[in-house]
Amino acid sequence: MTQEVFKRYEKKYRLSLEQYQELISRIITRLQPDQYGKYSICNIYFDSRDYRMIRTSLEKPVYKEKIRLRGYGQPGQKDQVFLELKKKFDGVVYKRRIPMSLSEARKYLYYGIRPRQHSQVLDEIDYAVDFYQARPAVYLSYDRIAFSGKEDPELRVTFDMNIRARDYSLELDKGAFGVPLLGKRELLMEVKIPGAMPLWMSQALAELAIYPVSYSKYGTFYQEYIADRMIEQGGKICA
Repeated sequence: MTQEVFKRYEKKYRLSLEQYQELISRIITRLQPDQYGKYSICNIYFDSRDYRMIRTSLEKPVYKEKIRLRGYGQPGQKDQVFLELKKKFDGVVYKRRIPMSLSEARKYLYYGIRPRQHSQVLDEIDYAVDFYQARPAVYLSYDRIAFSGKEDPELRVTFDMNIRARDYSLELDKGAFGVPLLGKRELLMEVKIPGAMPLWMSQALAELAIYPVSYSKYGTFYQEYIADRMIEQGGKICA
């Protein structure tokens, strides 16, 4: 069982289609397309029954974390997916992820049957799942176009569109459907860097008056579709 650990800064930008087109025309010579081109990503976010993890995250603490199961396209039970623990501390994102089949991941996350393989990453995820008593909370999918830097391959620039979410039918193999979280002519750009933003990227963003925003896909869905309903139903939404 292989595993991956990432450490980087992530900046998010909410763009109109026109801003995206103009920005790409200015920076495309500095980038190279991801090997997969345009592809679809689907996620199941796991949380406590009172949504403690996302509520804490929305308060913008120094430290926060999320648990999610990620797949590409519409995975079947034998296809590879990634179980991820994403942490953010003092502005730096640390992501631990481990691959397994969707069938293995479901047995573990939905029924508590831990995979036989041992790893430090799985131990960390196991602790978080147990600590929060995490269960499937939200399905979230989107289409992505991804690039990396020609001079610095560790630089990643991604553009997400058709962001959809739901809090029912919480299975990756059920397909991509749900309520839209952005307008039809909007995209979410993420710039992922190991250190400082490249000067050419900073200049292009400044010239087009494109500024970073605080945006969480899961957080947006929670605020717009779950929080008020929990209040109406008398649910617990305070720590």
